Amino acid sequence: MNRELIVNSTPDKVDIALLEDKGLVEIHHEKGEHDFTVGDIHLGKITKLASSLNAAFVDVGYSKDAFLHYTDLSPQFRTLNKIVKASIADDESYINLNNLKYEPEIIKTGKVTEVLQARQSVLVQILKEPISTKGPRLTCEISVPGRFLVLLPFNDSIGISKKIPSADERKRLQRLMESIKPKNFGVVVRTVAEGKSAAELHDDLNGLVQKWESMIKRLKGAVAPSKVHSEMRKTSSIVRDMLNESFNSIVVNDAALRDEIVTYIEKIAPEKAKIVSLHNSTKPIFDHYGVTRQIKSLFGKTVTIPGGAYLVIQHTEAMHVIDVNSGQKLSKTGDQETTALNVNKEAAREVVRQLRLRDLGGIVVVDFIDMRNFGNKKALFSHMYELMKGDRARHTILPLSKFGLMQITRERTRPEVNIITQEICPACNGTGKIEASLLVTDLLQRDFEALMDKGAPVTIAAHPFIAAYLREGFPSWVHKWSWKYKKLVKVFPNADYHLTEYHFFDKKTGEEVVV
Repeated sequence: MNRELIVNSTPDKVDIALLEDKGLVEIHHEKGEHDFTVGDIHLGKITKLASSLNAAFVDVGYSKDAFLHYTDLSPQFRTLNKIVKASIADDESYINLNNLKYEPEIIKTGKVTEVLQARQSVLVQILKEPISTKGPRLTCEISVPGRFLVLLPFNDSIGISKKIPSADERKRLQRLMESIKPKNFGVVVRTVAEGKSAAELHDDLNGLVQKWESMIKRLKGAVAPSKVHSEMRKTSSIVRDMLNESFNSIVVNDAALRDEIVTYIEKIAPEKAKIVSLHNSTKPIFDHYGVTRQIKSLFGKTVTIPGGAYLVIQHTEAMHVIDVNSGQKLSKTGDQETTALNVNKEAAREVVRQLRLRDLGGIVVVDFIDMRNFGNKKALFSHMYELMKGDRARHTILPLSKFGLMQITRERTRPEVNIITQEICPACNGTGKIEASLLVTDLLQRDFEALMDKGAPVTIAAHPFIAAYLREGFPSWVHKWSWKYKKLVKVFPNADYHLTEYHFFDKKTGEEVVV
């Protein structure tokens, strides 16, 4: 599989398109003023304790208070809070965690009022970005992601990605982490760490520890709310998480951003720096690589599938519903059950693509074409399970119900990507109404005679129906105007015009004349 990253930079935002085998699978938008990205770490202030929700509302600088539930407090919250207080007061004794003495852990079934106090400063990390009318969702279980590892302060555990299939490789990584992991830090080994050397993993780990220590130093004299650590730019974040052998091209239309990406890649994978290039064509970068056309075709209510089938995607308050329609496929001769399975497999691939592309989260219900054979239902579930392995968001898939419905839950950490592909109707300008067709000829006659009375020699261009109406019969409207103004009046049909559209053009210059 070939992966390409197409980056369109404009003065106010950056649009990032991820292509897999030339097909658009993810689209991201990054605005310069966006300050509440997943992974950002803030020093916040408790504004309200809600005992009924067992949660707290925290001011992190967003227009609405962020939400922190008791279950998102780290078991070592008291230890974290002690370090935060000491660091704000310029006590650097806790920058190095080697000699740290843990405070008593908080209990899982405790109450938020037993741990937090109003107006208390807390170190929090953005778990979910602001969505709709809600503020950010927070956690106190701080994590610092890197290229191969994720660093977990106050945690001695070692986790290995479940996507690493080899048992021998998992054992190797486990032993390696046990030998190099600093005291009082836990680590999660990412999928891309598979096959990496001890030196590469050790360098990544040291860099993450340095990030943590720099963040603690920045707490000196800090006043809540304030940001103490920012997740990298979304472009670099995607590169960090997905860069592998199949990533063969990154094209950017901005030289400064290109240099920034090259500098970052040289740090994490120097051999891949050559895949970054600058787009120099006068044609817009998204148009050149077919991204614009794919966006227009993939974000509507109806999404076509090669072969004639199509999806209908509906959004409700509680869930997303996707209906699979066969089009003309099932009407053809052949085994209906086998055809239904094949159409459903094609639809499953497009459903997975749409989940990633639109970043749909929560509950998704897919209504596949009915199949009676249990083996076919099982084959479709296995096919969907394999396809969803490429989705980085956490998800759960249930087998087909007896009604032919497949339920999917997918983690949502960012607002859903919603691009409006419809364009304003040129006939009604978005109102849904046009001038009464009965009056079109009256309006045309009024405008034409007003121009002729001014001495402007014009021709008429109109929809073929209107043009035919003006020219047919005897005496036609064209005949009457020619006799009245002693000039030959010409009417030209234009099939690109809508039913009630007409324009006037100067006979000599050919330029449009406005009444």
